[in-house]
Amino acid sequence: MGSMGASMRRMLGIIVLAVVAVGCGGGGGTGGGTGGGGNVGGGEAGQKVNLSGLEISVGSKEFTEQRVLGEIAVQALEAAGATVEDRTGMAGTEAARRALLAGEIDAYWEYTGTAWITHLGHEDPIPGSQKQYRAVAKEDLGENGIRWLAPAPANNSFAIAVRSEAAEVLGVETLSGFAALSELRPEDATLCAADEFLSREDGLPGMEEAYDFELPEENIVETQEGRIYGAIDEGENCNFGEVFETDGRIEALDLTLLRDDKRFFPIYNPSLSVREEVMAEHPGISEVFAPISSELDNETLRGLNAAVAVDGEPAEDVARQFLRETGAL
Repeated sequence: MGSMGASMRRMLGIIVLAVVAVGCGGGGGTGGGTGGGGNVGGGEAGQKVNLSGLEISVGSKEFTEQRVLGEIAVQALEAAGATVEDRTGMAGTEAARRALLAGEIDAYWEYTGTAWITHLGHEDPIPGSQKQYRAVAKEDLGENGIRWLAPAPANNSFAIAVRSEAAEVLGVETLSGFAALSELRPEDATLCAADEFLSREDGLPGMEEAYDFELPEENIVETQEGRIYGAIDEGENCNFGEVFETDGRIEALDLTLLRDDKRFFPIYNPSLSVREEVMAEHPGISEVFAPISSELDNETLRGLNAAVAVDGEPAEDVARQFLRETGAL
């Protein structure tokens, strides 16, 4: 593959630290309790899981983290002997979910909070990572035949970000402060957000209800997901923007996250959701992903995401390096 760039070495350093922390008992995180499982790549850690004969279609959404997670799933399954159809990069949450329910794809990484609010139709999140995961897993399996594998400890929650210097000038540190700003100085409470966030109940509509405010229509700048971070940094069209907490561009651009002081946003642990029909025939899939998911904490995901979104590394290469460093390839 040739020599690795500085960005990849930095990313791998983060991963190695995460692996060491887990090995020392300090990396359980909110997604702990996932149990054991075979080692995908074999070697000293354990027996290789054999999924030969499995033909499986893997999807993902289109944003950076989903592309990385989708590549991780594709490559891990191929390493275990499966024949994989790569359907990653689908246009949004609803498209991926519809494809899964229709059997057009067999698996994709989804987030527990998204499933609970958007797919299963609940209004209020369940406090606690494991409680939320168990509720989602039980209901989605019973109602839709979708199996949720062991969740990752990372929490890719929605958040509202602002340039650090603008946060100081405007005096806004919390979502309550943002709500107050929209009433007192509406011209400063401009928000860049993607169409999905503007329509989801766990997005702007729910946030407005929870914090008892209504953002003026002219303050909302609908923006493609990948361009929001740069728009916040430039500060021309918006002072604030919808972001994901595990996105590596937050640190790279020195953005400040507003504290969700009323704890509106649900917990969003990523988990591979798989059709039960596929799992029943190939239960070893869960053994492939248990050790992989356990390594995906916030710090690791930020490093993976930054390698793609900030440093320009291909998602395929970033996923491959992650799997190699964690012993899955």
